[in-house]
Amino acid sequence: MVLSRMVGARVRRKEDPRLITGSSQYVDDLQLGGMLYAAFVRSTYPHAIIKKIDPSPALAMPGVVAVITHKELGEWLKGSVQLGGGEGEGEAPAQQEGQAGPPQHELLAVDRVRYVGQPIAVVLATERYRAYDAAEAVQVEYEPLPAVADPEEAMKDGAPQLHATLENNIAMHTSHQHGDVDKAFAEADIVIKQRFYQQRLVSVPMEPRAVAAAPDPLTRGVTVWSSAQAPHNNRNTLAQALGLSHGQVRVIAPEVGGGFGAKIGAYPEDIILAAIALHTHRPVKWYETRSEHFIATNQGRGQVAYYELAATKEGRVLGLRLKVIQDLGGYPKVMLLAPLTAMMSVGVYDIPNVSIETYSVCTNKTPIGAYRGAGRPEAAYYIERMMDLLARRIGKDPVEVRRINYIPPDKFPYQTPAGARYDSADYEKTLNKALEISRYSEWRQKQQELRQQGRYIGIGLASYTEICGFGPYESASIRVEPTGAVIAYTGTSPHGQGLETALAQIIADEIGADFDQIVVLHGDTQSVPEGVGTMGSRSLAVGGGAMLIAARRIREKAMRIAAHLLEAAVEDIEFADGTYRVKGAPDRAVTLAQIAQAAYSPGLPADIEPGLVVTDYYAPPGTLFPFGTHVAVVEVFPDTGAVKLLEYYSVDDCGPRINPLLVEGQVHGGLAQGIAQALWEEVRYDETGQLLTGTLMDYAIPKASMLPSFVTDETVTPSPLNPLGAKGIGEAATIGSTPTIANAVMDALAPFGIEHIDIPLTPEKIWRAIQQAKQA
Repeated sequence: MVLSRMVGARVRRKEDPRLITGSSQYVDDLQLGGMLYAAFVRSTYPHAIIKKIDPSPALAMPGVVAVITHKELGEWLKGSVQLGGGEGEGEAPAQQEGQAGPPQHELLAVDRVRYVGQPIAVVLATERYRAYDAAEAVQVEYEPLPAVADPEEAMKDGAPQLHATLENNIAMHTSHQHGDVDKAFAEADIVIKQRFYQQRLVSVPMEPRAVAAAPDPLTRGVTVWSSAQAPHNNRNTLAQALGLSHGQVRVIAPEVGGGFGAKIGAYPEDIILAAIALHTHRPVKWYETRSEHFIATNQGRGQVAYYELAATKEGRVLGLRLKVIQDLGGYPKVMLLAPLTAMMSVGVYDIPNVSIETYSVCTNKTPIGAYRGAGRPEAAYYIERMMDLLARRIGKDPVEVRRINYIPPDKFPYQTPAGARYDSADYEKTLNKALEISRYSEWRQKQQELRQQGRYIGIGLASYTEICGFGPYESASIRVEPTGAVIAYTGTSPHGQGLETALAQIIADEIGADFDQIVVLHGDTQSVPEGVGTMGSRSLAVGGGAMLIAARRIREKAMRIAAHLLEAAVEDIEFADGTYRVKGAPDRAVTLAQIAQAAYSPGLPADIEPGLVVTDYYAPPGTLFPFGTHVAVVEVFPDTGAVKLLEYYSVDDCGPRINPLLVEGQVHGGLAQGIAQALWEEVRYDETGQLLTGTLMDYAIPKASMLPSFVTDETVTPSPLNPLGAKGIGEAATIGSTPTIANAVMDALAPFGIEHIDIPLTPEKIWRAIQQAKQA
């Protein structure tokens, strides 16, 4: 691990000038001659048979070129269609029982719709708003069917069946046991039981999804511009569906205005637009409206959990039982969310006995996919709420209950009974720092004083860990030009994280390049080596690991060329202070620019090939587990149920920080999203599957005025599993903050005897709970 001039410095983002001046390009900025515009006809029913589609009113409208249904599309597709939308595949070890292959999401509905928003047809027109108007004119005759929106109801005998191959709508059932759970519960002094609900969320990125496609006369294939997190993944899916080779499909992710997991994997719109471009020989573009985003883009979370905890009267946890029911929506696009929750169910605690079951269930709602954390925030929320419930039951401070149950640092690497293998951690370090910077003891004393004055202050904390840094590999390519300027390519596909800056810092330190002369490119499958993409907090730990390895190979060759230029043996050359010099003679030195010029000039020794270019891959030997402790102070106003967030403290350990400024940005954004889940955000459907929160007037996202200034800090525990020692940070703060806020609000409500309210903790819910407690 190298910490020198650039690595570890608070360097401002390279990306910002082009973004804040609006000079960069997003998908919707793309304009091509003869471009058509697409608009989708989407189901207005949660469950129905399609009796008839009449496109004639739309076709009669000016500017309308065509209306495409599944019949036309089916003639154009040549291969199978696999739609994903998740992360961490292959990581969950739980045993699956009796599974056949899951039903695949139809690109355009064939004879039945299974959620509001499912695409039925696509209208092509010469102008965008003509396409929108024409889509509304397409007449679809439906035969409504009974719908089911509650996953627990969907599992029951007699519930409406979405897919003939899924009995009781169950797409996956897993089970996992470790130790003697029955004995642990029989010997326990205390058993805590709680049902939890994790509401659905939408990602609401600044830029909704967008796709453009154009025929490529050179390859006789297609070029697709997509606001996506994993371009190579999309390229591979498109090639398979269209019957083309990988070389005939080029996917470009230009600037991407946020994703949060929702832009992982190809959607029907990606494949449909590519097929249209191929068969109409014209470019075509579609831009998701904000209203479409609420019904057409994967939603997140959506779980019900039944948790039981067995403990001694001192608070030592002996075992747990957990049943997780994952709402999948109309199609099982991402199957590993519930197993990821199960894998992380013990959190940061040394719990010897576990019994875990998961059910992944289809309902008549928009499909579920990855959303910032994807299964791990759910697990952290459950176990951290349970620890607070245990602390309240035995009358101990929540801090002490956590201390006696932490996995001790000398047990790492630690194989958890739930199946994960934690790489490294010291949980008490982050706890102690969080208690110190939040003045926890002072707040506890102040809390009692303010309660005497009729003020309801709550102090909440949570300790979390998560699994991230997924493989199987990542690519990096570095090309040093004859002037010493550097062009680097990463197989990850950043969309706001500042990765171009962090990777340039690594390159600058490793090979002595001028930071300002380093350009990091990504998101184009034609120029970037095969990569996995950006998801699961893997970009720096895995993508950065690949770039570090590539940079060190460049440095090795540069030292050989330097030895030639300085007429010295290679073993006598050292890289120090940004130059390549003879050991013991610092005045005999050459720069990277001088080496690069020589690399592309005649006269190199026969054993040194011309050029200074490297492509490399990094395959991590395991996954990574960042961790931390958060503390929040809130005030609840009983007359209205309103919650005011007074202070928030976040101590996160992601290993060495390549750029602390970027880390803080990730933490701030993650906190905003996690706090929002605890207090405000919720996708709501009625019992028939009709969406009730379909606009930003109904779906509450946080505003700056709703959040305090965050206090952030760190501890540093390197991972032994990658050359940077780094762990992920993109999802960590989201994972830690939701249970922290929930615990703080429940602490404020303790005088009323209220132990649990399901999130989001809206004023109405809190007010009603207080009224019921008073009546009781």
